[in-house]
Amino acid sequence: MEIRKYITIVEETVEEGGKKVDPQTRKAAAVAVIKNPFAGKYVEKLDELIDIGETLGGILGKKAVEALKITPEKAESYGKAAIVGIDGELEHAAAILHPKLGTPLREAVGGGKAIIPSAKKMGGPGTEIDVPLHYKDAAFVRTHFDAMTVRVPDAPRSDEILVAIVVTDSGRPHARIGGLKKEEAKKEDGLR
Repeated sequence: MEIRKYITIVEETVEEGGKKVDPQTRKAAAVAVIKNPFAGKYVEKLDELIDIGETLGGILGKKAVEALKITPEKAESYGKAAIVGIDGELEHAAAILHPKLGTPLREAVGGGKAIIPSAKKMGGPGTEIDVPLHYKDAAFVRTHFDAMTVRVPDAPRSDEILVAIVVTDSGRPHARIGGLKKEEAKKEDGLR
């Protein structure tokens, strides 16, 4: 795996809708910009990218938790995304995000029974992606339905893949639309 750079972005909300947020909510994106080993060519077996996803799940998960300055068990929401440069394929992002990235990410955030929401797209330098988020132990906890926009001005280049993991320490500020709450979740099946 060839990594060109890591980027960490922390978003802290202290006021929302004219009302102070107490405690403040925080989201952290940990991003890696990597060389796409399959850029410009069709390859049937994508095992190399699958293994890269496994490695990045742990590295980026730990970086996001560290950026929030919390213990892994205090992480509440997670999500993942990738942007493939134009000489790659969407399937390259899928290979990184889906088969093996989840287990090391869950280890980095102290568990997680819910599926890890994801997004993928193709684009050039400066392309934005909204990383979807939900509560790590029960996907239907409505207070944690959210996203974080990630953008790196010089990535991905045509032969690169931008991989992002986002972790939060809470749900949305002033969540009040009803539905399942974190405290009510059974956390048995990853759904409710």
